[in-house]
Amino acid sequence: MAGLDPTIHALGAKTVPDDATWIRGSSPRMTVAVVAQQQGGEDVRVLGLDPGLRITGWGIIDVDGSHLRHVADGVVTSDAKLSLAERLVQLHEGVRAVITQWSPEEAAVEETFVNKNPESTLKLGQARGVVLLAPALMGITVGEYSPASVKQAVVGTGRAQKDQVGMMVRTLLPGCLVKSPDSADALAVAICHSHHLATARRLARAVAK
Repeated sequence: MAGLDPTIHALGAKTVPDDATWIRGSSPRMTVAVVAQQQGGEDVRVLGLDPGLRITGWGIIDVDGSHLRHVADGVVTSDAKLSLAERLVQLHEGVRAVITQWSPEEAAVEETFVNKNPESTLKLGQARGVVLLAPALMGITVGEYSPASVKQAVVGTGRAQKDQVGMMVRTLLPGCLVKSPDSADALAVAICHSHHLATARRLARAVAK
């Protein structure tokens, strides 16, 4: 599709909680592979996504138990001059390109909040649907987390401010130089997901005994 190439900016090299919803990918073997990695103690690569129609933040981390390592982060943007349908195509292709480049094994997406503007809320929901769809179609299991849950996991309080989240992301991921608030939020979503992976590993070890 000419003229619809997404702009991708790179800024750097199971137990499900009550507020998390899981979407199974198209590959039935994906869940088995992830469980095997969790039980074996190997790294799991997680893609965090902060959806938005204009800018969608993304962040990749490697998770090995309680150890987290920053891999890459950035944003996917859409062209405001295009139609809504064309902009959604840009987001979908952009997220797929990130997945193809970095090969995450799991993904997590932040839930949207209700905006005072109904039209903005609807457009954000459509963008979020596309962001959810991209990894699911590629056989990746996707978790969803509320903004409060992400803040609680990263900062320790569900009422944390945006700058506090960014500061803690840089603290939890040493050497991570996040320049975009959107990619910082995406990394925070990935960190939140990593906490639940750690819980799943502990349960897997307990069951195996």
